[in-house]
Amino acid sequence: MDFRDSPEEAAFRDRLRTWLADNAASFKASGDEYWAQQGTWHQALYAAGFFGTSWPKEFGGQELAPVYDVIVDEELARAGAPPRPSLGYLVVGLGHHGSKELQQRFLPGMIKGTERWCQGFSEPGAGSDLASLITTATRDGDNYIINGHKIWTSYSDVADWCLVLARTDMDVARHKGISAFIVSMHQDSIEQRPLQMINGVTTEFGQVTFDGAVVPASHMVGEPGDGWRLAMTVVSHEREPSTLGYSARYGKLLREMASRTGGEVPDELTWAAVQAEMLRLHVRRRLSEQLDGINHGPQGSLDKLLMTWVEQSVGHAALAVSGTRDPELLSAYLYSRAQSVMGGTSQIQKNIIASRILGLGV
Repeated sequence: MDFRDSPEEAAFRDRLRTWLADNAASFKASGDEYWAQQGTWHQALYAAGFFGTSWPKEFGGQELAPVYDVIVDEELARAGAPPRPSLGYLVVGLGHHGSKELQQRFLPGMIKGTERWCQGFSEPGAGSDLASLITTATRDGDNYIINGHKIWTSYSDVADWCLVLARTDMDVARHKGISAFIVSMHQDSIEQRPLQMINGVTTEFGQVTFDGAVVPASHMVGEPGDGWRLAMTVVSHEREPSTLGYSARYGKLLREMASRTGGEVPDELTWAAVQAEMLRLHVRRRLSEQLDGINHGPQGSLDKLLMTWVEQSVGHAALAVSGTRDPELLSAYLYSRAQSVMGGTSQIQKNIIASRILGLGV
């Protein structure tokens, strides 16, 4: 495989590097300051032509090949700039399952960053076992009334809209009774409370309570009971590392750590470097397959496992290099512990691989 840029890709990369040299320093790449600036960063990237590159022109994208997203991810990491806001899974979910009316109403603002979004899937008692969720949506004339509790909801403190999974039918198999809704976060019946993380970040996640929240029936995504299909589309896309842009950031962090070792390289750092290079090549292979029109489906669980192993290896290397002396490296270690839980636990990914890829009776 030839991973070199085409002339068009090289010109795009050069233009992005020039723009980042003039603009990246104004934005923080981590911590609460990053989350506070993320909306402005999103709009700045879009205005410059570096966000939504692979999404449909009809909704504000550029319809370029997925390789352009990877170029953006690589150059943001190289410049030490904040990552792209992670909205691709919501765009894909609404694009695959939403009506044309919902797509035309919501996708342009989502892509341009003029409307902020969060995802209401996980619950205190329904994380990895998402089908056990108990949030309900009850029909009331032209509306649905939502009651329940969501957790680990990124951007919930600033979101205008939330893509919510709720149970609309109690009398069918649990996977079949779930529906999806686009819910306005600007109503008194919704309460958002922040969750402080172990690395000190206070605004990345929130828990959200819906106490009689109202959503028009026209804001249901798909038909009643289609929520599980939408959820599987969303999480499969969320687990694809080629759209996450992590591998370039791992490599940059490892190089920075290597420069601090004084020539004595810990085994943890060597192993993390090997794993990060493995992930980089894997991401490139996945990108090549995407360009050939291959849909990975459940193989996204393999990608998620690889990404988890690499991030946690990098986290262990950070601890080996600096112990607890360097706040940035300590934060990288602490954050890495969550990777085996977020986006579906590693145990769930292994079950999916066993049942849906290997065909084992689990």
